Amino acid sequence: MKFSEEQIRDTVAIRDNLIKQIEKHQKAIELLEKNITILDLVLKESSFTKASALSTEKNPELSTKTSTIEKPESSIPITSGSDGKIIANAYITPDQVSIVLEDTMEINADTPPFKSFFIDRIIGEMKRKDSAEAETGKIQKESVIDYIINKNGSDIREIIIKNYRQKERINEIINTAGWSLTRMLENIKK
Repeated sequence: MKFSEEQIRDTVAIRDNLIKQIEKHQKAIELLEKNITILDLVLKESSFTKASALSTEKNPELSTKTSTIEKPESSIPITSGSDGKIIANAYITPDQVSIVLEDTMEINADTPPFKSFFIDRIIGEMKRKDSAEAETGKIQKESVIDYIINKNGSDIREIIIKNYRQKERINEIINTAGWSLTRMLENIKK
């Protein structure tokens, strides 16, 4: 059975429309998953809240939808494995994870295993997977995970991981950042 040129054009147009709808729905699903992750973190944090802190923490929970996207909803403390001291806090938004070191922490970015483990191995592997997906068209190139390290001199002040995209990555990023920072502190003390 032969199709006319017009039928073929209509079929191609329908196919293109279906692809656009799939992409639109995938983005919507990703946004919903990110919102669920944030809500899970808020619920987790609020379930361990001291009674004395309840009055100050109620207002962020009542924030509007637009502020959920723009402002971090929760802070996750990152503690040293050896003494349990807070060395940083992780702030999660739908677009990024910001790991902000405590003001008292002086950790040089060149101290091992920061670059070799956290940046090259953990974030680097996520970036390789995202780049491969971008090459095949599964994600846009702008959606590939990336990072920024803000420093004060040579000391790390903040690590920003952009486009983590998958909620499963949040725990891996926070846990490996905590492990790396703890090892770095141990290496500095030697």
